[in-house]
Amino acid sequence: MALSWNEIQDRALKFSLEWKAAVREHADAKSFWDDFFNVFGISRRRVASFEEPVKKLTNQYGFIDLFWKGTLLIEHKSRGKDLDKAYSQALDYFSGLQEHELPKYILVSDFARIRLYDLDDGVQHEFEIAEFYKHIKLFGFIAGYQKHSFKEEDPVNIRAAELMGRLHDQLKQNGYEGHALEVYLVRLLFALFADDTGIFDRGIFRELIDLRTAVDGSDLGSVLALFFQVLNTPREKRQKNLDEQLSQFPYVNGRLFEETLPIAAFDARMRSSLLQCCSLDWGKISPAIFGSLFQSVMNPQERRNLGAHYTSEKNILKLIRPLFLDELWQEFE
Repeated sequence: MALSWNEIQDRALKFSLEWKAAVREHADAKSFWDDFFNVFGISRRRVASFEEPVKKLTNQYGFIDLFWKGTLLIEHKSRGKDLDKAYSQALDYFSGLQEHELPKYILVSDFARIRLYDLDDGVQHEFEIAEFYKHIKLFGFIAGYQKHSFKEEDPVNIRAAELMGRLHDQLKQNGYEGHALEVYLVRLLFALFADDTGIFDRGIFRELIDLRTAVDGSDLGSVLALFFQVLNTPREKRQKNLDEQLSQFPYVNGRLFEETLPIAAFDARMRSSLLQCCSLDWGKISPAIFGSLFQSVMNPQERRNLGAHYTSEKNILKLIRPLFLDELWQEFE
């Protein structure tokens, strides 16, 4: 499970304090980078190797200071040395790498400064080591917070109804049923929709489930309960030490998250079902699909009480819109 950003920031501060006086490349570099990876809860030995041999265009072998194949190439210099030269040296190794080994990032440092090149986006970031804690999110790919690819080719239609229906059945089979189940599914539906339409920063709900909950699903119910509570709390009233990832979520009024629900018990299979829901592009959903989804989580009596008129697109919009702030709709439509 990925570390929280709060924990990573604390570790980054300690790292900067410990290494602010380091000078010599060969004497200190290996320990420096082992500690650097540890900031993100990653064992360097598991992902990257020092002095990786590479045959250059000159037919001579060079040695990459630290190499994580397919992800990150690091060149390290002694304090005060030229980082542009270090970057050029890093690029020289590319001719000797296979396609699948080419890194997405180049990182160069002289202990005092850190410079990161994002090769996909064509941008670079440089800062003093004392400022490392302010820039930790640039290195989210190390901790596992990499950008997710969304399945644009997989429209949210019948597949969405099938996946939500499966999750509904799994919860119900576990004994989570009735009114609590219906509200729970509508909340998840809102979160999935918000994750792909700009109400949340894109993908942060999926990231919360994927990276901050156990694979066996044992803590997923508790995480979702806290997530619902956060959405129901105005930003100015939230606890000051709230996990940074949760604090990114906006306040949602409309009373959807007001009621305290029983904490649902999840397992690995149910967690997988929710992640499959997250992988779809909910921004492409038709309001008519919401109708089938809402009806699929209602018990027969409540379905009869509400009536079939909710299945029309016009009336489904009437049902959905109150869940969102009017100003949010004005902003995002």
